[in-house]
Amino acid sequence: MSLYQEIRPVLEEGIDRKELAALRARFLAVNSGRLERARLGMSARQQAVLRLLPLLFHVNHPILPGYVSGTTPAGVSGYEPDPDTLAEAQRLSRSFTYRAVRGKPAQPIHGLFLMGSLGTVAQDEHSDLDVWVCHAPGLAESQLDELARKCAQLETWAEAQGCEAHFFLIDPDRFTQGARDAKLTSDDCGTTQHYLLLDEFYRTAIWLGGRTPLWWLVPDYEEHRYEAYAATLLDKRFVRSEEVLDLGNLGSIPTGEYLGAGLWQLYKAIEAPYKSLFKLLLVEAYANDYPHIRCLSLDFKRAVYANRLELDELDPYIVAYRRIEQYLVNRADHERLALLRRCLYLKINKPLSRTPTGRSKSWKHCLLERLTADWKWDGRQFVQLDGRSQWKVRRVVEERRALVNELTYGYRFLCEFARRQQITCSINGRDFGVLGRRLHAAIERKAGKIEAINLGIAPDLAEHSLTLVQGYDAADDVSWALYEGSLNARRLSDFSPLKRSRELIPLLAWCHRNGVIDVSTHVAVHPGDSGLTEGELFALLTELRQALPMPPQTVPDEALLSPAMPVRVLLLINVGVDPLSPAQPLSFDELSDSLGLGSSPEHLVLSIDQLTLNSWGELIATRYENPAPLADCLRDYLQALPAQGARPNLQVRCFRNAGVSLARRVETVFLDAQAALDEPGESRYLLQIRQHFHMLDLAAGNIRHTALNDMGALLEHLGEAHHTHRPLRLDRHALEGTDLAVILGQAREHCLQVFYRVQNGLAEVTVLDEFNSLWRQQQVFRDEQSLLTPLLRFLQTVSYRRTTQLPFEESRLAAMDILFYRLLSAAPNNPLTLERRPAPREEVSDPFYDIQAIVEPGERGRSQVTLYCNHQEFSSLEYGAELYAAVAHYILAQRRGNERYPCYITDLDLSGLLGGGRTQTVQHLRYKTQLETAINQALQSA
Repeated sequence: MSLYQEIRPVLEEGIDRKELAALRARFLAVNSGRLERARLGMSARQQAVLRLLPLLFHVNHPILPGYVSGTTPAGVSGYEPDPDTLAEAQRLSRSFTYRAVRGKPAQPIHGLFLMGSLGTVAQDEHSDLDVWVCHAPGLAESQLDELARKCAQLETWAEAQGCEAHFFLIDPDRFTQGARDAKLTSDDCGTTQHYLLLDEFYRTAIWLGGRTPLWWLVPDYEEHRYEAYAATLLDKRFVRSEEVLDLGNLGSIPTGEYLGAGLWQLYKAIEAPYKSLFKLLLVEAYANDYPHIRCLSLDFKRAVYANRLELDELDPYIVAYRRIEQYLVNRADHERLALLRRCLYLKINKPLSRTPTGRSKSWKHCLLERLTADWKWDGRQFVQLDGRSQWKVRRVVEERRALVNELTYGYRFLCEFARRQQITCSINGRDFGVLGRRLHAAIERKAGKIEAINLGIAPDLAEHSLTLVQGYDAADDVSWALYEGSLNARRLSDFSPLKRSRELIPLLAWCHRNGVIDVSTHVAVHPGDSGLTEGELFALLTELRQALPMPPQTVPDEALLSPAMPVRVLLLINVGVDPLSPAQPLSFDELSDSLGLGSSPEHLVLSIDQLTLNSWGELIATRYENPAPLADCLRDYLQALPAQGARPNLQVRCFRNAGVSLARRVETVFLDAQAALDEPGESRYLLQIRQHFHMLDLAAGNIRHTALNDMGALLEHLGEAHHTHRPLRLDRHALEGTDLAVILGQAREHCLQVFYRVQNGLAEVTVLDEFNSLWRQQQVFRDEQSLLTPLLRFLQTVSYRRTTQLPFEESRLAAMDILFYRLLSAAPNNPLTLERRPAPREEVSDPFYDIQAIVEPGERGRSQVTLYCNHQEFSSLEYGAELYAAVAHYILAQRRGNERYPCYITDLDLSGLLGGGRTQTVQHLRYKTQLETAINQALQSA
């Protein structure tokens, strides 16, 4: 049979050894052409590495690279170095002499193969050498370890020669069963891709030495019974087993492999879109034909059998392009087809807009010219694509739109394919979730997120000069715009801006995130009505570069499996606003405070711009303005913190008057509040700004902010019942110089604390109950005995009433101490001090009458009150609206001389009103105040 005819062996009709020899010769001819093309694309030193690889695995010699020991597995099946290889080895090591081993030595290296883009139209000077080292099955662990060490040393040596090489140990027996001894290529997403990897190997591999693939000798139409056909070839000695290497076949590819391959290409496309989208489209074209899929490697084999050996037509990238092109043409998907062609053109990287160097055009140049002629491209398209290294924002944004559409479509296609084929393997869960979140972080838009426009499209977006302008938008609202070049105000209307933004910091963050402004960029400023200066702008840009380095580090999968958490937070205070300017009216005292002459300057915080880099690599901008920027920003900052784990790197900057002290003060507030949040259990944090108060309830993931306009509102809030112990942490300047700061600083759990202060004939009594809720009352002071004894009696009876509702042993534990303190001040403006006081000792002769109150629910939401004075009952059922007058008349009748000094409730039962649940002492004190006020008013009127 002529070597130029199509060969179609039929097993049942017998196999011709001459045909098998002819087929092997055809594959080797294609292999020789590809190997030569691979060498043409390499430097001289890289060529030397490639030429020496078979020899270095064939012998163990101490003066050659990769030597580990004399026992390292060596010997490539059937290999004998040619004179050129030996000459190269002697140039490397002059004293090296090759000695052929006599007899039949063991040759455990069964085959060496290059895999990937080498020898294809996609090869460039940066292409790696991915080498499959196929070794004899059953090597001992020690032998495999030494062989792996040899590979590692060869990688180091190759790197020193300017060649990036990776070696992968392959046990053919284990490989055909789907097991792997190592990651076979960098294209490994953790999901099994055995058959698609084998498909890529068979259509791209370049044989360097050893046994040739048995797969070559099995016709593509026999792939469905590959095992039987291969067994016949071996059993009947049509081929000798020591001449071939069997890595398996492509008879049936599980659906999960298309999904896994697609997921991984999507993953890689986020950073290197052109190469990965090309492969992603091939996976899509494969999956679209399921279950009637024909792999490209089978087409390659059929072409060789048909003696169609033109290297250009067999080029793996060209063949893949043809398959994808046909798929997209059938779908009339012209936009994606245009993107596919751009991907291939940029991957080939042979600029057709420039005259090639050298006397003649390279084969790649000629091939690309034929392709682009079929595409009907013109010179304008060549110039545009060849200038990709010079692409700036406008062109990158346009290209990003096409790439994002493709990424989004690819993800949806894979999701639908998984659903339609009911793929239930592990890639449906974890890997799909991780990829979805990675895509979300890279391309999804959301409020405040700074968009990353350069998805591996262009190497440098930095502009030489820019103009930053504040103006007004169509709705007459203030906005900022960024223009190319250095423009004066009169020329602005002739140009369209690169980017608009309502706020300045998101616009600067966008420039920083995408590298539009670098250290050499000149930015002209037209600040409009803002107070932004060139000096402040320079400081802002410098701070962005230092505080938020770009690009962010690659986000690990583990981070994407958890919600996004803040990693770095930059707070910029009063950008473009001067709180000390005439436009911001401040009193002399406030001005003194801001300059450190008084207490705290936080009231000078007029705006906060927050930039947050989170654990997903997203950059988020948020602006806080009046009425309470500091409190609102603090609330959101604490809300974003995880319940456990590392805290973000927080930096606060202000480039205005008093900026350093103001930034330091704000940072202190944030760190103190964060420390309070990190304490066990729930707590509260109180921040005071001027005469306004802000209470933050601190529970991880559930921060509540309550604004309190004055001291009265604060006292009312502190007096609310909450039935749990929640420590209150004061900002270090909150309530400064007040007795309330001293009292709250004494708060303890599970006890009743009574504080009193006597001043100008009046006594102010404050109680912190068992949960540190606060009750306060002011009254005329006679003496400590009359001031404190009624209150002590009341607290004791309320506490006793509560404990009687518990089992005896629990009631003993539930009993609470009642502690008394007196607030003293040695002189005006001196700090208050606390003096611990003993509880008042009640004498039998003290003229106090027991007044007990029982409050129960009534009709129409009204409470029914029953009072007992010396066990005499007075009920609203009997007296109605005259209840308190009747009680007052009774009390006056018991007193000598009709004295009208105040009376006090000594016992109060609210169980009927508040239900059977445990009541809190502050609730009793509040009702006590209301009842006493009503009775004492009646006493004065009687």
